[in-house]
Amino acid sequence: METGSHLTIETMKIAGLYETHIQVRNLEEAVNFYTKVLGLRIAHRDPNRPIVFLWVGTGKEYMLGLWQEEANFQPRHFAFRTSKEDILNYAVDYLRERDLQPYNFLKDGVEKPMVFAWMPALAIILTIQMEINWNLLPYWKARGGQNWG
Repeated sequence: METGSHLTIETMKIAGLYETHIQVRNLEEAVNFYTKVLGLRIAHRDPNRPIVFLWVGTGKEYMLGLWQEEANFQPRHFAFRTSKEDILNYAVDYLRERDLQPYNFLKDGVEKPMVFAWMPALAIILTIQMEINWNLLPYWKARGGQNWG
């Protein structure tokens, strides 16, 4: 690309997020959770480093990278998305059937989905804390009126 190019931000618009990466304390435990409990599929396992990439969604739409980190572990937040219908009708039972406790953003004991006034989202929250103090905060999230299936 030459200096002074006519290309602008509007020329190539970002359509979404393709992948995100998180740190985990125990890679095998995390892989088991995301594949066996949540149903993600392994995309790639790095043969030289403790890293696994998982497919999220149908096909190869999105990717979640799990990086084992013990010395400088830093928990992160990310959000899964699903349809509004799944959030309203199935999310709580889906999580309970997998021995996971859903709650709303306020953590006030209410398990019903919550709408955020400042963004078009409906959410049920799940915090995962395993015996080794592995802590993630994924949101099950859907935008009102859009089917993200």
